[in-house]
Amino acid sequence: MTFVTKLWFRSGDQPALDEVVDDLKRLLERKGVECKGPHSDPPTGYTVPQHSDLAAGDGQYDAWRYTVYSRRMEIHGSDRIAREVGLMEFPESVRIEIEVEQRTPIGS
Repeated sequence: MTFVTKLWFRSGDQPALDEVVDDLKRLLERKGVECKGPHSDPPTGYTVPQHSDLAAGDGQYDAWRYTVYSRRMEIHGSDRIAREVGLMEFPESVRIEIEVEQRTPIGS
């Protein structure tokens, strides 16, 4: 059985996101782990309305606009390293999601 660990990184702070992903990629390369990525997805823009008071009146400020950047990576075959990555500390501005998938070889 092979373990595939899928990592998704998201942040509104692109330099912090790039630094985290680049550092992790270098760490995985140093340890000799098979890794695919990082892959970049197109940035996603969001718009949030801002009301000037708590009542449902007409008073509104300009909408708050922000962009979220994302990166994807996969770690193949090293569940020990994947566990280590799951325990790592990341900056608060970077959100990480981890999914571990167990794959059986074809014909088994």
